[in-house]
Amino acid sequence: MNDRPIVEKIDPSLAAELRRPLPTYRAVFNSGMTAIALLLTALAILPLGSILLEILLRGGQNFSWAVFTNIPAPVGVTDVPNGFGNAILGTLMMVGIASAIAIPVGVLTGIFLSEFGRNTAIGSSIRFIITILTGIPSIIAGVFAYGVLILNKVTQFSAVAGGFALAVIMLPIVALTTEEALKLIPNHQRLGSAALGANRLQTTFRVVVAAAIPAITTGVLLAVARAAGETAPLLFTALFSISWPDGLFNPTPSLSVLIYNYANSPDLGQNQMAWTAALVLVGLVLCISIISRLATRRRQ
Repeated sequence: MNDRPIVEKIDPSLAAELRRPLPTYRAVFNSGMTAIALLLTALAILPLGSILLEILLRGGQNFSWAVFTNIPAPVGVTDVPNGFGNAILGTLMMVGIASAIAIPVGVLTGIFLSEFGRNTAIGSSIRFIITILTGIPSIIAGVFAYGVLILNKVTQFSAVAGGFALAVIMLPIVALTTEEALKLIPNHQRLGSAALGANRLQTTFRVVVAAAIPAITTGVLLAVARAAGETAPLLFTALFSISWPDGLFNPTPSLSVLIYNYANSPDLGQNQMAWTAALVLVGLVLCISIISRLATRRRQ
């Protein structure tokens, strides 16, 4: 049995050329570019690493189970447990409301843009509007929700209003990621489904969407992570509360607003607790990112 490489069998001169070492100037250039790439990568990672290290060192000082099960203690009081469990619960409530609004609407919008309105005027208009929405500052979403819900007396400052504001932020992310995920599905799968007698609706939901679910899930989780860290929209819609959330239609605490309030407080104890809340929020976003990575792996 001949074990020679296939390239050598086809063209011995080409095989010899491939085995020839690089000229000195090319080897030096290659090593130099590799070193520059590593240096620039390290410079890009350095700020992120320093921020994470600072949050870990400062936030870890007060980190304990008590922060998950207690509400904020009054300023200056040290003989009662101090925590922000109410803010964690409020964040989960408002992100849940936002997800219930944005995920169905965003996924259906992405399906329409990819499968039904790809080359139509209405599809292009919707895509243009959604693309613009991805670039608006989050505070604009908060002002919009404030004007629609609170000024019109649909509801007061509440978890519902905060969830609606976060949904405005999540919606374009979910819609565009869904559209891109569906575009990655090979067209021959659609043709094969049609050849087997499936209509367009059956092909879209049973073949195309089913194949794109992992990628869609990744986009949804990234949108959830984005919403969980927003502060400005909640200042206009949910306000804050130092007690446990009292239903969906009353002012509701959140981690991001708690960090904002405590970071601006003159009390050193609240400043320290802001670092701990930041550590918990970073951990929450990290968990969501890990889940999205695991969902992406399933695409293989």
